[in-house]
Parts: sequence; C-alpha cells; structure tokens
Amino acid sequence: MDPTSPQGHDPDYGNSRHEFERPEQATRRSNWLGYLLAAAFVVAVAAGYLYVSGERQQRRDLVAANQSLAASLAQVQTQLQSVSERMSGLLAQTAPHPAPARVHAKPRVRTVYDSRVARNDPRLGDIQSQLSEHQKQIASAREDIDRTRSDLSQTRDDLQTNISSTKDELNGSIARTHDEVVVLQKRGERNYYEFAIDKSKQYSRVGPLSVELRKADTKHKRFDMMMLVDDNQLQKKSVNLYETLWISLSDRPQPMELVVNKITKDHIEGYLSEPKYKKSELQSSVPARPAGSTLQ
Repeated sequence: MDPTSPQGHDPDYGNSRHEFERPEQATRRSNWLGYLLAAAFVVAVAAGYLYVSGERQQRRDLVAANQSLAASLAQVQTQLQSVSERMSGLLAQTAPHPAPARVHAKPRVRTVYDSRVARNDPRLGDIQSQLSEHQKQIASAREDIDRTRSDLSQTRDDLQTNISSTKDELNGSIARTHDEVVVLQKRGERNYYEFAIDKSKQYSRVGPLSVELRKADTKHKRFDMMMLVDDNQLQKKSVNLYETLWISLSDRPQPMELVVNKITKDHIEGYLSEPKYKKSELQSSVPARPAGSTLQ
C-alpha cells in the first residue's frame, strides 16, 4: 500500500472525508477541473497556431512586396541606362565637326552655333525631366525597400517573442535545477523522474519511457536522442537546453514533458514528468450510476 495515499496514512481518513463532502461531488469537481485544464490547453495551442499562421502569411506578403519593389528598381535602372545612351548619342550629334585647316573662322562660329542648339534643344529638357522623375522613383523605391526591411525585422522579432510566450504558456513551469524539480514535486499534480544519461547505443529507462542519448552539443547547448514510446521508436534532433518535449501516451490523459536542464560532453541531465493518474485509474475512480439516474 502506498504510504502517501489517504488510506495508508490514516485508517479513519475515509470516514472523516465522508463528513465533509460526498465522493460524487469530489469526483465531479475533479472531472470538471480536468475538462477545464484540457480546454485551456487546446485553446492556447489553437491561438498560438492561428497567430503564427497569420504572422507567416504577413511575412510572405512582405517578401512578395519586396520582390516587386526590387523588380521595379531594376526596370528603373534599365530605363536610366537607356536615357544615358540617348544623351550620349545626342551629345555626339551636337559635337563640333573638324573643319579644313585653311579655314580658321568657321569652326569657331560652328561651335557657338552647335552649343546654342544643344542648349535650346527641347529634347534635352525632356531628358532632364525624365532623369529627375526616375531619380525620384529610385529614391521612393529605396525608401519602400528600407521600410519593408524594417517591417520584416520587426515582424520577425514580434513573432519570435510571441512564439516564446506561447511556449512558456504551454510549458508552464520548467525546472532548471534539482531544487526546482523538488518544488514541482511538492505540488503533487504530476510524477517527476530525474535522469542523468551518457552517450550510448543502449536505452536507459526513465519512468515509463526508454531514452538513448545520441549526441550532446555543448557549444550550441542542444542534443539528439532516441525514445521508445508505446513500442514506437522516435528520433529527436537539435533539441535545445530547457526546451520541452511533449510526449503523448495512449493511457495518459495529458502529455508527458521531458526537459533537459544540463548539457556536458556526451552527457545530459533533466527530468520527465507525467500525469499522476492514468486514464484507466481515472475512469475506475468514477462510481457507477444507476440506470436512469442523472447528476444533481
């Protein structure tokens, strides 16, 4: 008999409990608490998923806008090159032509005339207007690109913050030391199994699981491991320090949590937590109701 159970601790525990509340009331309260916790968990996961999906869609839209702006900038640069070639052709046409050596006055008059023609040519005004307009478009495109990059950076930071916040909400309390694991154990909500595993090709038993350390990266604080879950072999790669691994078993009402809080050379340490009761234990604790009876 478990010394921590109410029957093992005090023989008169059942009688004294009947004096305060009925077993049916305690069972209904326990069931409703489990339903509320499960609903809160599902809502948190759905909200996190929807938010991350929306952020990814916004990021894709921003990337598409950035590509469109880059294409516009390339088109503007092509037009600028074409305008520069046209200006070079016009300047070549308006340049003074060499005259015979015996004529000294005509080249000077020709040069003045061509310069005036070049200055008064309306095509030059059009080209200068086009250049000015293209320069404005280039400046505007650069501002849009800088603004898009800033928005992308801000979106990435916000997304990372929200993902971290969602993970913290889903993970609940994460023990980083042995003393913090003891504090979680005192809550009495889950069973906790601490472990210390070396790199090996053999599985080590941790609570209801079998785990095997394949790689421990001390520089980047992450590791690779294999697990046997319900006779199924699972591989987890590049798991970060303090990152929670959620493991669902068929006979558990809630997923188990595996956390590694120390990584050294070919060695990891951490803990595994599981719900205190299995589904079969929870169902067997519910008293059978007579046929046709209803909850009051």
